[in-house]
Amino acid sequence: MSEGMMSTKEVAQYLGIHEKQVYALIKSKRIPSTRVTGKWVFPKKLVDDWINSSAKSGLEQARQRTRKIEGALLASGSNDPILDMLHTYMKKSYPEFYIFSANTGSTDGLKALNMGYTDIAWSHLLDPKSGEYNIPFLATYLPNVKPVVINLFDRDLGFVTAPKNPLGIRGFEDLTRKGIRFLNRQKGAGTRVLLDHHLKSLKIPSSKISGYEKEVYTHFEVGLSILSKEADVGIATIAVSKLFSLPFIPITRERFDMILDKSTYFEKGVQAFMEVLHSEEFRNRVARLGNYDFGKSGKILYSEN
Repeated sequence: MSEGMMSTKEVAQYLGIHEKQVYALIKSKRIPSTRVTGKWVFPKKLVDDWINSSAKSGLEQARQRTRKIEGALLASGSNDPILDMLHTYMKKSYPEFYIFSANTGSTDGLKALNMGYTDIAWSHLLDPKSGEYNIPFLATYLPNVKPVVINLFDRDLGFVTAPKNPLGIRGFEDLTRKGIRFLNRQKGAGTRVLLDHHLKSLKIPSSKISGYEKEVYTHFEVGLSILSKEADVGIATIAVSKLFSLPFIPITRERFDMILDKSTYFEKGVQAFMEVLHSEEFRNRVARLGNYDFGKSGKILYSEN
């Protein structure tokens, strides 16, 4: 297929769906496509625009629904297994408050916050030049917001491999080896940004990595795909490796933050969330997973005057 164009099979792989579902999208006229010499083709740029538009539309609809629920807040952005646990403890301790979270990736979470589609953004975007997380991106992604950046935790991120790591994967260079199937995260995800930074610094072309174009939206999906033998390796948190008993090769320890508008910080739901984050019951549960650092948890790292 020519550069910039995808076949039905290629777009199915790109979206992570079955080829039959692609034909259903064509029939309902929900995906940009055209017919050339009897075959359906899909301009990659238009497909990317369609994905972004669909995500924004979904967040906007969710925003309208949460406004009808008293005590509800909408969050979007990055993903972490213990963030799901936090939501569970939140429901248990403060049933009158709700935080609905969408896994959109760090970049799109910040964009959604700026557009008013969400109240909270979860983010772990690394700025390679400064080595700082999230704060260097505020001016670019949040021009319409007076942001407050609060640390939730620091976590270990690394390669998660098949049981016993049979292919002997140790670093980024191994991803280019023949027969190794990599599973990527979606564009804009903090994990994807980190991967691309390392590939660039090591001068490793992404085209040399089998599976680079195959994307999932959560750390859990990485672990499940490896367990089901759909992939040999992916990048995820250490919590995923422990939950699924999969080998873990550390890459970095990164900062995971909550970002919101200054006015939202004083919402009762946000304060309740912070109390749960610091609760002994929650911390004891997370301690079993290990390697989460709460030393700066709850600290305001940035606040615009």
